[in-house]
Amino acid sequence: MTPLDLAGYLIAALMTAVALWRMPAALWGDEEDKRRRALWGCYAGFAAALWTKTRAVRIALNDSAVTDLAVLIKHYTATIAILAILSYIVAIYGQYPDGGAVPRHVRFARTIQQVAAKASIATLVLLTVLFFTVVDRSVPSDRFVADHAGQWGATLYMSVFYLYLGAASAVCAYQWALATAGAGLRHLRIGLGMMTFAMFIGVGYTVSRTLFLWVSVIDTPSESFALRFDEITEAAQVVLFAFFAVGASIPALSKGRRRAKLWRAQAGLHGLWRELMTAFPEQPFDPPASLARELTRFGTPADLRIDRWAADIADAVEKLRHYVPDTLLPAAKNAASEGSADGSVDGSADSEKAGPLTEAYWIKAALTAKNSGTPASTAAAVEAQHATDQDGEVAWLVRVATAYRTVPQDRAAQVLAAALSAAPGPSTATAAPRTASTEETA
Repeated sequence: MTPLDLAGYLIAALMTAVALWRMPAALWGDEEDKRRRALWGCYAGFAAALWTKTRAVRIALNDSAVTDLAVLIKHYTATIAILAILSYIVAIYGQYPDGGAVPRHVRFARTIQQVAAKASIATLVLLTVLFFTVVDRSVPSDRFVADHAGQWGATLYMSVFYLYLGAASAVCAYQWALATAGAGLRHLRIGLGMMTFAMFIGVGYTVSRTLFLWVSVIDTPSESFALRFDEITEAAQVVLFAFFAVGASIPALSKGRRRAKLWRAQAGLHGLWRELMTAFPEQPFDPPASLARELTRFGTPADLRIDRWAADIADAVEKLRHYVPDTLLPAAKNAASEGSADGSVDGSADSEKAGPLTEAYWIKAALTAKNSGTPASTAAAVEAQHATDQDGEVAWLVRVATAYRTVPQDRAAQVLAAALSAAPGPSTATAAPRTASTEETA
């Protein structure tokens, strides 16, 4: 097996892996996933085409009852993949109002896509006719272009396919070059840039092979030169598909990292959220469940679920203010400043951890007061808002939830007792039953 054959297997496996990875969103997504469906069709089509180019598959098919069958199947699947990618280009531009201004490059893409749908059918029909009539298939070939160099029938057949492939590559290169220049996100710009580069290779591939075939009709090249040219252009196509597969996957990988980050946030928030929702069961949309169940609620996007949890926690904390005195905040600060939540004292708590730990002490102590039967009264003082946007709030709550897991129940009860004993006047009168309940629970 030559290095080029090995590279063929690797790039076919890579494209197949990408097609399988993107298949769930394409097949089971809603109407808004039309562009994902089109891109997946491109992946699947090219994966099938690349497998027909691998040594074992192409030899088996070419030596079958239909000589050189691998070539025909490869061109069928590649043509379908090209039509899918042109549909993808149109789909990514979204909708424009009827009668409104539509950018020129969008109109161009839509026109090309409409023409391509008809051209693909004509191409498939013409390829089939030429394959079974003018192509010399008396002997099975291994490298179709090299083995048929100088034959006008094979040259005409390949020229039809290369015309379709080259035109599509040029359209993709043009559209993706425009998209790369206008991309604001770095990962999107890199991905589109790699895909644009791949399409420029595709244009060079089709032009060079078409010229080689027609020049070969006039002056038949040596067998060694034809084979060498075929191997060089095949290597260029391997590079093409590598850039295309990786470039098209980079934006999706970024979304995958975002999704993984949301899952980690859910895992971090779940314990705190569940305890608060158990205390206020009327608060959440659905009763709190185990972490495994919450992570597998695919009916609600992870980002929306995180937003709901953050709002639920904020609302629960707001309600807890009515069960504790103002003195709970300084008591929680004192507890956080004394040392870590496990009781070890290091002289001073880390300033970065003091804020979340203070909040954790406050919430756990307030929950203790609420669960012990303390009646609601006026709202107690709390710290000012720690975040300015949704992502910042979620990050803060994750740190609070992490600290919350380290706060023992008896230590929270001690903090509550300290706050109640320091509460002035009327608050002290209402503190007695809460202190007694705390001692009972301790």
